[in-house]
Amino acid sequence: MTATASVDQLLLPGQAAAPDGPIDLAAMYLMHRAFRRDLDAFTRVTADVPVADRRRWRLVARRFGLFASVLHKHHTGEDAGLWPLLAERGADRAVLDALEEEHAVVDPLLAACRTHLTALARGQAGEDARRALTDRTAELRDALCAHLAHEERDGMALVQAHLTQEDWDRLDREVFAKEYRPHEIPAVLGWVVSGLTDEQVRRLPGATPLLIRAGRLMARRLERRDARVFGAAPGRTTA
Repeated sequence: MTATASVDQLLLPGQAAAPDGPIDLAAMYLMHRAFRRDLDAFTRVTADVPVADRRRWRLVARRFGLFASVLHKHHTGEDAGLWPLLAERGADRAVLDALEEEHAVVDPLLAACRTHLTALARGQAGEDARRALTDRTAELRDALCAHLAHEERDGMALVQAHLTQEDWDRLDREVFAKEYRPHEIPAVLGWVVSGLTDEQVRRLPGATPLLIRAGRLMARRLERRDARVFGAAPGRTTA
């Protein structure tokens, strides 16, 4: 592959790495930041909400649904588009296989959390279920954060070594973006933007002034709901 100039990569708090290379991977790292933010918030809230507070559990379950939906679409895009393209270009199969296997570890933990949340929201579970939910949520946080770090260190290094910016943009258009229906996009935009600084928001792909304003508006809406879910909007940054 012809050498091209490296992009100034985005490095966010909690991020494990940002390998040098010609592709701007800011969109990936911004998604990862939002996953980490939510995982920390869910781990805290599931340990704090009383079993009898069905209304709060319904709010937590609904918010978990947003997180899980975005995560599922993200992983589906990687499994269906990104890893196969890297394999086709000769990337290290051991790394690709390990990353895909880590997705398989996360899926049952997501399902277990959903099951416990649904039961608590319906008033069909007791303290044992709440403790089990807290344990599964912590396991999910640990497993997914380890996976995100592995992806940032090794998976994104393969992206930089084997793909071009054109490849990355095509994957975004033809694989990742197609996972979302048009009516889902505003909420997901707000989900990503929530807690970001202005400088970080400007790293979003296609970050026109209109998109930034829309992202801020949707983020404020999410943060108002999150205050009811978590007690405060999670992951606010001041840098």
